[in-house]
Amino acid sequence: MTTPTPTSTDERLARAALSRAVEPGDEHAGRWLHRYGAKGFLDRLLGDAGSTAADDPFPGTGQKRVASWRLRATAAEPTRDLATIHDLGGRFLIPGDTEWPRQLDDLADARPLGLWVRGPADLRTWALRSVALVGARACTPYGAHTAADLATGLARHGWVVVSGAAYGIDGAAHRGALAAGGATVAVLACGVDTPYPRGHDQLIRRVAQQGLVVGELPPDTHPTPSRFILRNRVIAALTRGTVVIEAQHRSGSLVTARAAARLGRHTMGVPGPVTSALSAGVHELLRGDATLVSDADEIIELVGDMGQLAPARRGPVLPRDLLAPATAHILEAIPARGPTPTTVIARRAGTTPDDTLVKLYELHSLGFVERHGEGWQLTNRTTPTSNARRGGT
Repeated sequence: MTTPTPTSTDERLARAALSRAVEPGDEHAGRWLHRYGAKGFLDRLLGDAGSTAADDPFPGTGQKRVASWRLRATAAEPTRDLATIHDLGGRFLIPGDTEWPRQLDDLADARPLGLWVRGPADLRTWALRSVALVGARACTPYGAHTAADLATGLARHGWVVVSGAAYGIDGAAHRGALAAGGATVAVLACGVDTPYPRGHDQLIRRVAQQGLVVGELPPDTHPTPSRFILRNRVIAALTRGTVVIEAQHRSGSLVTARAAARLGRHTMGVPGPVTSALSAGVHELLRGDATLVSDADEIIELVGDMGQLAPARRGPVLPRDLLAPATAHILEAIPARGPTPTTVIARRAGTTPDDTLVKLYELHSLGFVERHGEGWQLTNRTTPTSNARRGGT
């Protein structure tokens, strides 16, 4: 486990306290935090920065907002929260720590105050090679299978799968990565000691053992609808690209993809049936700037290093594809039924009987045609087809 680096203890305590006082993604708080630092912000909030500042410590910020911050900051117990995460084998990361993922700084004033983390890996190292897989909670079997398949493929190529541990696509993505013995990160909209949804308690425990469980909110904090939406910006900022697998027009997954696009990350979508409402949001993304992907290789081609190209997609190569054009032309001129004289085949092919006869003997030696008396007909056999999606011989 990585130990946080020597950032000021006061700064860490202040950020831990503010993580209870300020809702995730609050840009008003982010601006004051940038100006005064966490310790200075908290001191002004609690009225310890002098009488003048205490009269109006945050000019231009609504009084209701400030009152809400102050009420929750007064009740915060940062020392207790830090002890709780320590007892869980976790840590509280803040900007300046060596494990802090610097790409989160792209969120500017909406950057997390800190991250509560459980798991043995180094978050910063993992985030450098990570992809978000997100999508519908009420997904179809097609969506669940696709998410697991993509996650397994990415994990086998050494990529970290990031998702939100929700039902549906998120859960399938985490399970796919775990099944491949790969790395996965669950970004929660609650405390990292409060598994949500409850039905994923065991899954989140497995992620904490094999991967990382991350959240902005302190221990024993429960999710709200707004926190789910705000959590998505962290998933988008943390990763090199976001893949959406099934999403309706109004979907939190689309929020993640649009946040990724604003941050200059790759946005990708997996297409589904045009008749499926669960794929309508994905198709809307694909009509914009998102890139269509269908497997892990295509994802890695976008987010990976230069030259990591997906294999060319092509259908199976059939024996008749290897014929010379003139020979193939004669084969196409042979009727499907009954023996046909050479002169008739030559007339259909627009060539001479002699040339036609030469090509017919060539086709006979290759097993494409049979001779019956003075006529020729196609060999009555089927050519097995390949089920290869890529490559093949």
